[in-house]
Amino acid sequence: MLNRTIDIYSPLTNEVIGNVKAMSKEEVDESIKKSREALTEWRAKSTADRMEYLYRASEILLERKEELADLIVKEVGKDRKSAYSEVERTSELIHFTADTAKNLEGRSIPTETVLGGSKNKFAIIQREPIGVILAISPFNYPVNLAASKIAPALVGGNTVIFKPATQGSLSGIMLAEVFQAAGLPDGVLNVVTGKGSEIGDYVVTHPGINFINFTGSTKVGQHIAKEAKMIPLLMELGGKDAAIVLEDADLELAATQIVAGAFSYSGQRCTAIKRVIALDKIAEELQEKINKKVASLKVGNPQYTEGSIDVVPLIDDKSADYVEGLITEAKEKGAKLLCGGTREGNLIYPTVLDYVTADMRIAWEEPFGPVLPIIHVKSEDEAVELANQSEYGLQSAVFTNNIHKAFEIASKLEVGTVQINNKTERGPDHLPFLGIKNSGIGVQGISYSIEAMTRIKSTVINV
Repeated sequence: MLNRTIDIYSPLTNEVIGNVKAMSKEEVDESIKKSREALTEWRAKSTADRMEYLYRASEILLERKEELADLIVKEVGKDRKSAYSEVERTSELIHFTADTAKNLEGRSIPTETVLGGSKNKFAIIQREPIGVILAISPFNYPVNLAASKIAPALVGGNTVIFKPATQGSLSGIMLAEVFQAAGLPDGVLNVVTGKGSEIGDYVVTHPGINFINFTGSTKVGQHIAKEAKMIPLLMELGGKDAAIVLEDADLELAATQIVAGAFSYSGQRCTAIKRVIALDKIAEELQEKINKKVASLKVGNPQYTEGSIDVVPLIDDKSADYVEGLITEAKEKGAKLLCGGTREGNLIYPTVLDYVTADMRIAWEEPFGPVLPIIHVKSEDEAVELANQSEYGLQSAVFTNNIHKAFEIASKLEVGTVQINNKTERGPDHLPFLGIKNSGIGVQGISYSIEAMTRIKSTVINV
């Protein structure tokens, strides 16, 4: 069999930094076979035993922090501070996943209290693993968003087939090595790499897969959902998160949070603020404050700079082409360019567009880049209506000093999470994280992910 590989290029230098195996369908079959063979022994282990593997993996991850953070910088272009943060956060996530698993113990439900119920029955309710979990992670958080799938699956007694995004696969493989170093039995966690065009549909429709946990674009997620048919899904997809700024808001706070939420890691996050919806009365003052804060953002190549950089090169030229196209189209249709709009290779300078209107693509499409559109509205109702017209429903932010108004607006927004006086963001990792409409299926967050990747079994005792 021909040994094929895929070169991985750094978005910072366009140099090859490593390669991964382009697996064949036969090799995918072998990996899934190993997972199925390991399942019987792994699920038979006690929850306490499975927890110990996670605790050890959490420790080893921190021991390899420098090495892994350096790889994240090179492979996906994060600044060093953010790379360190991702590794540390992932270690905490794995540790807390083990802690949370203590709540997997069974419980009993008596029937005598139910109307018409029998007095000589009670049920033992337990959670058991679903089987082989396919975990598919994205490029932007190649360690954290992989571990958030792998750790809950493992502690629930499942085995895992892990398919990292091609860009990010080197980091994902190193994470898998951490679990192996923790003593994970052979076959419990298997990594598959290769081109989606060759093995993507094959692995998601494989009869050996019992559950798919995916983070990525809405387009790919919809395709997986169509192909997977009856296989259960947990999906985190795209977003067009809106920051709604009311007339009584603290505009200094709003501007600070909006800029941080929109431009951190160049906006390459599903939870990035991707549009500002501002009431007319305060819109001009708000954009002035936003503009000043954008001017102080650090822009550049993180490989040559220690510490924090806000705006880094995008993951590839195709992504930069797309963002540049959205900016150009908005300007042609009358949007006012307040700052940015320039490009050097795959680096797009932080861009703010004012007076964006509903006929512009940037008002609706997810750029996954450092561009922030500002939309003016005349009323709170118009702001909510505009926010809800999106095909996405991940998160929204509401800025106001009136807590009653905040809850009123939040109750009307068609999203999974509403942030009050803060940027849209994922975490802390034990909180529920979900999207509705085209932003996802199911609920994530440590305990919710464990529940999603286990099933209830009821054993009824007749006495």
